[in-house]
Amino acid sequence: MTMTLKSRAPELFDVYTWRDALAEFVATFLFIFIGCGSVVASGIAAGGTLDSGRLVAIALGHGFAIALLVYGTAKISGGYINPAVTFAAVVTKQITVTKGAMFVVLQLAGAVLGAVVLSVVVPDAVEGNLGAHALGAGVSAWMGLIAEIVLTFVLVFTVFATAMNPKKNMGNLAPLAIGLSILVIHLVAVPLTGAGVNPARSLGPAVAAGAWANHWIYWVGPLIGAALAGLGYQAFFAPDKPGTGDGSA
Repeated sequence: MTMTLKSRAPELFDVYTWRDALAEFVATFLFIFIGCGSVVASGIAAGGTLDSGRLVAIALGHGFAIALLVYGTAKISGGYINPAVTFAAVVTKQITVTKGAMFVVLQLAGAVLGAVVLSVVVPDAVEGNLGAHALGAGVSAWMGLIAEIVLTFVLVFTVFATAMNPKKNMGNLAPLAIGLSILVIHLVAVPLTGAGVNPARSLGPAVAAGAWANHWIYWVGPLIGAALAGLGYQAFFAPDKPGTGDGSA
């Protein structure tokens, strides 16, 4: 049975694939700790209200964290740090189903651990919901779902345009572009949905704080948006124009 499993899913027995998955675990752990930490810390500074200064602080915290962590892991695991991005990579055959599943499991585990560790170091009086995602005032479930689809599309389209196309990627600038996309997404989405676009980022504080209201939105929306962006980019923008494919004209 072991030989059959090894022949069908050899990556489960590959030390380098596990190394890559471990990098995703560490990066997602740090992202949740820093991202959720920016929500808690800015809440302390702003007295719990979401004013424009706090909104910018949260956006900067998440955007810079992703840029730094993608820089740190891009040459190891690819720097996915997001089950939605991983899902898009799987459906477009950038990585295998086995490797994608390993990444997602380790990303989710890292997210939960990151939120739990944050809950340990934050005083109970200011802990709140640890930055768990929730719909803003007057935002319906369908409004939130559409926002999550569109904004995850922005993120994953940026990832594919700057990092996943070997002929058109931006090299060392790709992590910065991805971080900036997270930053601008948060500027728009924090008052609406809390800015999910990453099921791991949504799951970690939900587990640690027990905040599950409308949690399904933060899975369904990002997965739909990611698949649309990945498949759309591959279909319409990845192919080269005639005569420009390899520089040979």
